[in-house]
Amino acid sequence: MKLDIIGAGAFGTGLAIAYANAGHEVTLWARDAGALANGESPRLPGHPLPKNLRVTGDLSDCTQDIALIAIPTQSLAPFLAEHNLSATSVVSCAKGIDRASGLGPATLLAQHVPFAAQLTGPSFAADIARGLPTALTLACADDTRGAALQDALSTPTLRLYRSTDVIGAELGGALKNVIAIAAGAVIGKGLGDSARAALIARGFAEMTRYATAKGALAETLTGLSGLGDLFLTCGSTQSRNFRFGHALATGETLPEGTTVEGLHTARQLRDTAQDTPIADTVAALADGTLDIDGALSQLLSRPLKPE
Repeated sequence: MKLDIIGAGAFGTGLAIAYANAGHEVTLWARDAGALANGESPRLPGHPLPKNLRVTGDLSDCTQDIALIAIPTQSLAPFLAEHNLSATSVVSCAKGIDRASGLGPATLLAQHVPFAAQLTGPSFAADIARGLPTALTLACADDTRGAALQDALSTPTLRLYRSTDVIGAELGGALKNVIAIAAGAVIGKGLGDSARAALIARGFAEMTRYATAKGALAETLTGLSGLGDLFLTCGSTQSRNFRFGHALATGETLPEGTTVEGLHTARQLRDTAQDTPIADTVAALADGTLDIDGALSQLLSRPLKPE
């Protein structure tokens, strides 16, 4: 199979390495292709690029039928305004909600290309690059085309499950990042694993409530793209969102340029009329209008109610 991967951040690079190691012909587009000239990506150190992986800085070199778009959600609209994508099937690999439009990445792509799907689920770039077993959700409104992509993009170590609920897959991948920030803050503050477990459970209820109000299917949220990804990002320091929340609680700082999509999503949810107390608290915490003690008090003082 020939495949284009657009975006050489950690996740795009991890996918490119995995597919090249599986024997596919892969072209990886990077804004700064020169940064990968030494055979390794600065965004995914310790994972050398396979010899058969082609790296380019010229988007016209990407001419295959399937393109995986690994551009961060907040950068996707400007990228689409600047570039035309020629692939027949375009698959978003980003997670988040575009702040300007309120759309998920696959829905945003669908405004610019004939067909767009969403690839999401519990996955760290380093695990994928190492060839560790990983299962993801591939969401396509057209199930026939989804089945063809599922077959094309699955490998012996990368197992794809198919869904037609694009909105649910998009929102599961976006909303879990908000809860991961809160989980990082809980651990950074030293509140313990019991508090983190309670936060994950109530966070999942918040995710499901918001997503179904937007048209998602509740069962999608219980799958890989929702609950599976929530477990992963709330329990590992490999998660940028978890590390960001931890840093908020400890006063540490993350490296400049670290992508924290959960912060954008929390602010998006805060600006809606939906009942999203955890997202509202995360946004206030990140914006400095609440400190950790105030955030804890705000959540624990909510009225008692049935589960």
